[in-house]
Amino acid sequence: MSEAACTAPVVLLHGVGLDRTVWSDVEERLTDRRTVALNLPGHGSRPPLTQPVSLTDMAEDVLARMPTGRVHLVGFSLGALIAQTIAARHPERVESLACVSSVCSRSPEEADAVRARLAAARQDFRASMHQALDRWFPGRDDVSLERRDKTAEVLMANDVESYLHAYAVFASGDREVLPELPSISAPTTAVTGELDTGSTPEMVDRLAGFVPDLRRRVVPGVRHMLPVEAPGELVAELNELITESEGAHHG
Repeated sequence: MSEAACTAPVVLLHGVGLDRTVWSDVEERLTDRRTVALNLPGHGSRPPLTQPVSLTDMAEDVLARMPTGRVHLVGFSLGALIAQTIAARHPERVESLACVSSVCSRSPEEADAVRARLAAARQDFRASMHQALDRWFPGRDDVSLERRDKTAEVLMANDVESYLHAYAVFASGDREVLPELPSISAPTTAVTGELDTGSTPEMVDRLAGFVPDLRRRVVPGVRHMLPVEAPGELVAELNELITESEGAHHG
């Protein structure tokens, strides 16, 4: 195995309205790997988005800030659409691809639902964020409440205009990237939660119909926030993908 393969960093891309801290529990468990969690355009410490952007715009921004050379690319939700775009267009940069809680080829009803959530956020941003938290963290035990509170702090800190521009990309990005999925050549895993109503297990099956040799994984009892709800299970999947991809690419 080459030195490049052994040292290829793991690049982590979060979802819309969140920031790089969503990966904290995952990074703690990837102890043998260099991890680089990037803030997406308009999120975290990045300048707010002040005008409409495309999935291509966001992917090019992320690509310019990735470490040089090949990387293990992990995208969550909106980050998965960005990661798929990069993997399809720049295969020389991607050692492996993990699509976490990724949407794919939304049905008309699913597309209507995400557009309705975008409209709701335009009308009342804070109420929309509380609805998202209710979907993601319906439990009321201490652990669920702690996760909810931490996520709520990040969501409510968003610049509203910037969030709306990013969410518009999330709402339509699955259609934009769909024609490019068959050109992804990196070893790829798609993993989602059994109870995820937005990035459903059925969407993992749809991805498998477009991405060659895609590995499918559904985590029982988990909703959308896999990096927060089930970091151990997610890291186990990532380690398996990374180890096998390095061996296949350089063996």
